[in-house]
Amino acid sequence: MGLFDTLVRRKTEPSVADRMTAAYEAADRGDYENALSIWTPLAHAGVVRAANNIGACFSEGLGVTRDAKLAELWLTVAAEGGDAVGQRNLAALYFKGDGVAQDNARALTLYRAAAEQGDAIAQDMLSWMLLEGEGIDNDPIEARRWAEAAAARGVAASMTRLGMIFHNALGVERDPAQAVTWWRQGAVRGDADAQAMLGAAYHLGMGVAHDAMAAMSWLIRARNGGSTLATRFVDTARAGLSSSVYAEAERRAGLPLETQEGGA
Repeated sequence: MGLFDTLVRRKTEPSVADRMTAAYEAADRGDYENALSIWTPLAHAGVVRAANNIGACFSEGLGVTRDAKLAELWLTVAAEGGDAVGQRNLAALYFKGDGVAQDNARALTLYRAAAEQGDAIAQDMLSWMLLEGEGIDNDPIEARRWAEAAAARGVAASMTRLGMIFHNALGVERDPAQAVTWWRQGAVRGDADAQAMLGAAYHLGMGVAHDAMAAMSWLIRARNGGSTLATRFVDTARAGLSSSVYAEAERRAGLPLETQEGGA
């Protein structure tokens, strides 16, 4: 092949980024077989995000028969290659024990590696494990640090956890007002447990002035969102409310979340 032909070929051959984009577009259409046909040669060529995507497909049975061992193999390639998403996905495999031996210690190591690269989901899970993971040395100070990192990237679950950390004095002085601040941030981003705790705070006047309407509307929203925490407070918060006040709370609970920044 002459130099001219080589240059022409280089101009017309899709780049790795273009091929990855085409694969993601195929996956978005549900065409995982086509996506895999693009990711596979890229993964063999050392593109670690492609290896992660193949592992995720085997883990979920997307375009291939679900196979936990092949998922582990490909995710290990991605994780060892330094891909943060691959590290996080492999961590989830070990955390769940999904077709592989359950291993919280291994999961913690992988979540930490991904978290240190700035992966917000990994930061959130690392925070949770450092507070509640079985067989893990609890470290509320580190848990708070990683929750703050994830919260700064918009992870509502970490905002809720920070509220719990200040509410329960886990490695910090108890601060009900700070707890409410974090619960409100999680609540307006759709976290049902944050909504439940914010409603409870309004009901009890804990860290915020008592407000029966705000309490009821947040608790209803949390209950409708599936929070089991809300069921502890709904009946007591409703006691003594007139039917008209409760109806108004239900109406407010159905409003778009973006209207709730100020409270109820």
